[in-house]
Parts: sequence; C-alpha cells; structure tokens
Amino acid sequence: MRAALLQMTSGIDPAANARTLVEGVAQAKAGGAAMLFTPEMSGLLDRDRDRAAGSLAYEDEDRVLASLREAAAKHGLWVHLGSLAVLREDGKLANRGFVIDDLGAIRARYDKMHLFDVDLPSGESWRESNSYAPGERAVTVQTPLGVLGLAICYDLRFPDLFRSLSDAGATLLAVPAAFTRPTGAAHWHVLLRARAIEAAAFVIAAAQTGMHEDGRATYGHSLVADPWGELLLDMGDPAGLGFAEIDPTRTEAARARVPVLRHRRAIPSVEAL
Repeated sequence: MRAALLQMTSGIDPAANARTLVEGVAQAKAGGAAMLFTPEMSGLLDRDRDRAAGSLAYEDEDRVLASLREAAAKHGLWVHLGSLAVLREDGKLANRGFVIDDLGAIRARYDKMHLFDVDLPSGESWRESNSYAPGERAVTVQTPLGVLGLAICYDLRFPDLFRSLSDAGATLLAVPAAFTRPTGAAHWHVLLRARAIEAAAFVIAAAQTGMHEDGRATYGHSLVADPWGELLLDMGDPAGLGFAEIDPTRTEAARARVPVLRHRRAIPSVEAL
C-alpha cells in the first residue's frame, strides 16, 4: 500500500496551514495513498508566545483539527496529523499527534513524551518545557498500513520508546518532526535508519522544511526507511507531497533475517565494579 508524506513550511496563520493540509489530503488520495502523514506542528509554527497565544485552542475547538477531520471523511483517507499545539486544562500545552480514520473519527492521540530543552552550538536555545507538558504513555494504533507506533521529533533520540512500540506490535513507526538544521544535518538520517533497523519496522517521518515566518529554519528531508534501514523516500528541501510503497513482506523478511525482536531480553540492573 502507498503512504503519502506532506512536507510543509508551516507559518503563523493556522487557517493558511489548514488549507495546505486539506489540499494535501486531496492530492494524497488522488495519488493512490492509503494514508497521509504530516509534520510536527502542522497547524502553527510560531515561537512568539504572545502572538501564538491568540491562535491556540482546546482540542475540541481547534479549527485545523476539525478541517482535517472533514477532509479525511470527504476523501475517504486515513491521516496521521503529526502534531498540533493544543491547550490543556492545567494551562500548559500538549504537543499532540492524531490518527484520523477515513470517516473523520480520531482513532488515536499521542502527546510528545520527550521535550526539547537544549542550547545548540549555533546559538539557538529551545525550552519546550516552559510551555509544554510531556506525554505519559506510548501509543500504537491499527491502520490500513499496519500497526503504527507514534512518536514526535525529539522522541527519536530515545530508543526505549521505540523498543516499547515494537514490543507492542508496531510494524511502522511515525516520527513527525520540525528538526533544526544543525541537528538535522548531523543526526536525522542516521537516527531514523537506526530506529528502523532496531525495530525491524518501517519509519515514516514527515518534516517541516525551509525558512518559517517566525524566523526559524527547519531541515526538511521527510523520509521513509524500510525495516532493513534502506531509504525508500527522501524529499530533500522543497515543500510538497511525496509517496512511498509500504510492503509488509519487507518487515517479514527483515525480521526473519535478523530476529532481533525474538532475541530481546530484559536488562538487569547494572553492576558497577
């Protein structure tokens, strides 16, 4: 079956981003995809907190989410909405991804567990924990492409999460992202391929790309890696839509050649000598 990935340069206007997403649903369906994958922060990318505050909403009031649900139902297409910033009752935000079925129903939600609090050599400084609360559970969901395990961006650096997802039956792993250019150039490809190899699973990573209205720059290179770690798609820098074939026999073959899932063992506490 065919997966579609929408590489975006999301801006500060949720309505404009929603139009791009809805157009992506129509184009993915026309291209024969069974499911569309979109990046982290598909609905709003704005690091100006005061300006962004006027565009934030609770999940049941979010117009980007509502637009995607309507488009999924209209075109009969499953969608993994990589993530949105949604308000929580405690006043914090959740960086929340959604899996929407072909009737527009939400089948799964996942809140990003690992928050990006770093100071980069480039001078960029990020403190997601100032605004966001971390998620507390890993999530898998049955989709037309197989059992999909959910992650978001910085989660990529924590292999225990992906081990838990593959132990729970995931044959595909979604990693929507808005990677910075320095970290993307250094680690994006190698980490995604490593997660695919370790889990013997497809990795589908839809990404933000280019220069954004809020002044940030993201790496792009939305990609699909197969369970042997081979790249089936690398979209480079331009925004747009890409496609990859998801063949479950690749998963079976990889797990037969190197049966890592069967060989996993619980690791006892470390003995420090």
